[in-house]
Amino acid sequence: MKTLDDCRVAIDAIDNEILELLNKRMIIVKRVGEIKNSSGGAIYRPEREKAIIQRLTQHSIDQKGMLNTSAIEAIFLEIFAVSRNLELPERIAYLGPEGSFTHQAAESRFGAMSDYLSLGSIHSVFKTLEAQRAKFGVVPIENSRDGVVGETLDLLAKSSVKIVAELYMPIHMSFATKAKKISQITKIYSKDKGFGQCREFLQEHNLVNVEQIPVESTAKAAILAAQNPNAAAICSHIAAKLYSIPTMFDHVEDDIGSQTRFVILSDFKNEKSQDDKTSILVRLKDSVKAGSLVHFLQDFDEQNINLSKIESRPSKNKGGFDYWFFIDFFGHIDDKNFQKVLQKHKGEVTWLGSYAKGENSEI
Repeated sequence: MKTLDDCRVAIDAIDNEILELLNKRMIIVKRVGEIKNSSGGAIYRPEREKAIIQRLTQHSIDQKGMLNTSAIEAIFLEIFAVSRNLELPERIAYLGPEGSFTHQAAESRFGAMSDYLSLGSIHSVFKTLEAQRAKFGVVPIENSRDGVVGETLDLLAKSSVKIVAELYMPIHMSFATKAKKISQITKIYSKDKGFGQCREFLQEHNLVNVEQIPVESTAKAAILAAQNPNAAAICSHIAAKLYSIPTMFDHVEDDIGSQTRFVILSDFKNEKSQDDKTSILVRLKDSVKAGSLVHFLQDFDEQNINLSKIESRPSKNKGGFDYWFFIDFFGHIDDKNFQKVLQKHKGEVTWLGSYAKGENSEI
């Protein structure tokens, strides 16, 4: 290939081959959907998708390919999402508004083609799932900067829905505007926290004295900035894209390492994979007794179960200061070693879900 035209002709031919192979894949996917429909199997299998990504990554390494894990994941998660919609279109409820980081997290797993339902509160997401008005729900559960989302933990404690997947998403802010030059900007919209998280950027670009207008969400900021050619928004990448505002700067947040852990909720149980995590709620019968939690955790140690998180929450029982404990550990509820712990603490442990462990850049 000597010329640009030669390269383009070769790329067009490869694109045709890719499309033909994808169509062949979708024919098989459709049949998979028919089999799952007749057997009642779950359409979304995060442990299977993770295994495919890992296999393809290793294959790329073996072949000395140019695509790394992130690139393969970006391509194939969209293929998986299209495949699921062919198998059985499902509705996904998420903590809105449209263009929020939770929306971005949901779309990263369920793709652009899915049917999304934006809801105003985490409680509404749980209620929608329990009423079977949506098959999946996406909500935040903790942030590396602000800690756990208490409302999500409290609702998991009393809901019938389970965690079926988790994902860690870096929280990057974009500076989006229709202005041609930064000097033309007369006002900036964002959520109040958005301004605080991007203070260094605003100082570096002499934007500190530009009118800063707090709004209820970064998505709302994008909507308002889209209406004024001299306005800008500090918002998520998906909000800028959704409301057709050019992004002037990416990653404008002060803390580049900030990330949020989201959980995907539904009503089914995942099969075991090679890399599982399980979440449980523990209500110790003698929680006020000295050493009760230590003795409980010793049972995990004796069974060689590795804990990844423990979080206490007020039980909200009347007349006392009892606490519940939310625990994440590596493994599946059906693992024999955890079953031994479960038998020893009947009535004290509530299973919240077992799922393929998400990739956390901090671990």
